[in-house]
Parts: sequence; C-alpha cells; structure tokens
Amino acid sequence: MLNKYARAFFTRVLTPFAAFLIRRGVSPDTVTLLGTAGVIAGALVFYPRGELFWGTIVITLFVFSDLVDGNMARQLGRSSRWGAFLDSTLDRVADGAVFGGFALWYAGGGDDIVLCAVSIFCLTSGQVVSYTKARGESIGLPVAVNGLVERAERLVISLVAAGLAGLHKFGVPGIQYLLPVALWIVAVGSLVTLIQRVVTVRREAAEADAAAASENTGQNTAQTPGQNAAQNTAQNSETAS
Repeated sequence: MLNKYARAFFTRVLTPFAAFLIRRGVSPDTVTLLGTAGVIAGALVFYPRGELFWGTIVITLFVFSDLVDGNMARQLGRSSRWGAFLDSTLDRVADGAVFGGFALWYAGGGDDIVLCAVSIFCLTSGQVVSYTKARGESIGLPVAVNGLVERAERLVISLVAAGLAGLHKFGVPGIQYLLPVALWIVAVGSLVTLIQRVVTVRREAAEADAAAASENTGQNTAQTPGQNAAQNTAQNSETAS
C-alpha cells in the first residue's frame, strides 16, 4: 500500500535532486551502491551498540537512494535489466543489515533472546516474501497479490519505531517498547504476506496448468478424421516394419 502512494509522492519530491546528480555526472548504479553502503553502515555500526536513534537517522538519509537511482535512470532513458537486478539484489542486502542490526543488539546489550529470534524471523521472512513473488513471476505467473506487509511497510514500521525507541536515551520514558512491538507486527505481517503469496501462486499455477491441458485437448480434438486415420496408418506401418 505504501508503495502505491508514498513512492509516487517521494519520486516527485526527489526528481530535482536526481536531475542535479545527473548534471554532476553521477550514474544510477553509483547511487544504488552508495545508498546500500550507507544503510549497511547505519544498521551495523549503530544498532548493535543500541544507538537506535542515530542509526535510524543515518539509514533514512541513504534509504531514499532506492527512489533516486530509478528516477535518474528514467530521466536518462537508461532503464535496464542490469539496473533492475542490481537494485533488487542490494535491497535484500540492505534489509538484511537492518534486521541483522536489531538481532545483534538484542543478542548483546539488548539482552533479549526472544526479540533476537523475532528480528531474525523478520529478516528471513522478508527475504522469502520477496523470493516468492520473483520466483512465481519467473515461471510465468502474474502473482497478482502484494500482501499485507511489503518491503516499504516493513522498513517504515521498523525504522520509525527504532528511531522513536532511541529517544529513550534522551530521557523519554517508556518509548523503548515501540521497537519490540514493531518487530512483532512486522513478523506477523510478513508471515501473513508469505501465506497470501504462496496461496496465490498455487491458485495461479493450477489455473495455468488447467488452461494448458485444455488447450492441448482442444488441439487433439481439432484434428479431422482423415488426419487421425493417416496417423493410425503411419503408426501401424511403423509397427509392421
């Protein structure tokens, strides 16, 4: 849902910045790589130390590169399969770093093994949710469902909660519980989304297989009696020989 509305809004907002980078000779792939590096640094340098607020600030500064690089490619007329592949692959790396950072915090200073496990589940389920759609499309299915929690929702819920939870170090009482609540929401939402996509792929695959079988049957029945007789005669001749 956020992909549908927020992406269009931020694309318009970031278009002048994308045009500025193009004038400076920066390539879309460079933005993709730098953006991913910034997210990884923010997540794996700050989060494991419990610096949730500053980690979120750093990540937020770089996470919009996902929109900027695509905007630049469109302005340059250079949209390519390689660019799409690189962008999608590095998105998975960045997501892994964010939830990996949470897991490291709860495995260490955060001292909560349950939330460490929930963070790992969020990391894994997010990767699998993306894979189900990509794999379904690769075998020719439309996978006509987005699901309850997509990548945008996972990141927004987690990063907003982490940033606010980090304010606990500035003296805001009770706010540290926002991140655990957010992680549980993302975990449950990702599981529901995974089930939605698997069920959709199963239904679409059954429909595609049934349509293919029906088409083959129609082709066989469309043959004339003379054609069938000729085929039978040829088969009998081959048998006799």
